[in-house]
Amino acid sequence: MTATVETIETPTLAGDLMSTRQRLRLVLVLGSLIAIGPLTIDMYLPALPAITTDLHTTSAAVQLTLTGTLAGLAVGQLLIGPLSDAVGRRVPLLAGLGLHIVASLLCAIAPGIGTVGALRVLQGLGVAASAVVSTAVVRDLFSGAAFAKLFSRLMLVMGVAPILAPTLGSGLLRWSSWRGVFLALAVFGVLLIIVAALQLPETLPPQRRRRGGAAATLRDYRALLRDRTFVGLVLVTGLAMAALFAYVAGSSFVFQQQYGLDEQQFGLAFGAGAVGLIAATQLNVRLLRRYSPQRILVTALAVGTVAGAVLVAVAATGFGGLAAVLAALWVVLATAGLAMPNAPALALSRHGEAAGTAAALLGSVQFGVGALAAPLVGVLGTGSVAMAVVVAGGMAAATAVLLVVVRPARLAEVEPAALAVAAH
Repeated sequence: MTATVETIETPTLAGDLMSTRQRLRLVLVLGSLIAIGPLTIDMYLPALPAITTDLHTTSAAVQLTLTGTLAGLAVGQLLIGPLSDAVGRRVPLLAGLGLHIVASLLCAIAPGIGTVGALRVLQGLGVAASAVVSTAVVRDLFSGAAFAKLFSRLMLVMGVAPILAPTLGSGLLRWSSWRGVFLALAVFGVLLIIVAALQLPETLPPQRRRRGGAAATLRDYRALLRDRTFVGLVLVTGLAMAALFAYVAGSSFVFQQQYGLDEQQFGLAFGAGAVGLIAATQLNVRLLRRYSPQRILVTALAVGTVAGAVLVAVAATGFGGLAAVLAALWVVLATAGLAMPNAPALALSRHGEAAGTAAALLGSVQFGVGALAAPLVGVLGTGSVAMAVVVAGGMAAATAVLLVVVRPARLAEVEPAALAVAAH
């Protein structure tokens, strides 16, 4: 009797047929589109103390403008994701970029903090299109470890944005006020809408688009929310992002007011943290050749939780001063850089038939949880301890959700055949 071995063939996606040059061009275009989110969030960070003074408000109120952007990103993705599944990727993307340009111009002439906050919500809604459509385009073309690998490359491109954004903002503040930052964002939006119109083709053909309107959208969301593993991975991604946004929200006040750095020094310190994030995302590409995404995810979150505890300890005791805080933050951000490409890849690989809706829910939770984390730092006092507690709490919560809700053993069931792509 001869045994037969049944082989499981994975479908060939359009991305599998792309040349190296085509993939590089795709990374650059999508990375530029994704980068508008971090730039919109981070570029005005050095100006937060100046905005507080200029608009005669409080640091907590100014931090709420960051929350407004994150809330706009969260809500916008829930709307734009299903829309992009129904009408294609290009139309929502171009419309969102147009909204961002208008909101940025209005921010530049806003008379008060309330107006800035409302317009920042609109900015978030606009860049939500870039975030969700870019992710959906990658899922249209790739899956599994191939998705994680390309997403890591995207994180290199968009990872440059958090490093450059505060530095660019600091440079603008040397010859302009904080309003000049929003004018620069509007100019960048104009450049991106031209790039998207000319360089990004439609990746969702009419025959693959979702039909049925609102009822179909609700069915898609219901199916996603019933998938325990998907929901758990989305929460893991969101909580890791919360740790990142707690750092974003608190760093300008911690580094400038507590440790006495000026705006230019803050840009360098902030960039040092982002270097860890970028280095880890690129290390992830190499690790995927030897290890599964689920193994990398589990290890990264465990190390990040320990580093978060160390961060709280050095912030509370003052041991090692600013250098110790930066070192602990570097490790936390590096582990987040390992977790954030792999958790979305594992989650989205389960629902390729509704990539836009799945990416929307993923992005909404990411920025929604981040929107809660940002003001929490301000509520706790805007000092290094407050920032450290929220950062560490995000990583610890992500680890808990992974262990209790997702359960690492279940992740072995996620597209095992697709993981072979990582060795290429």
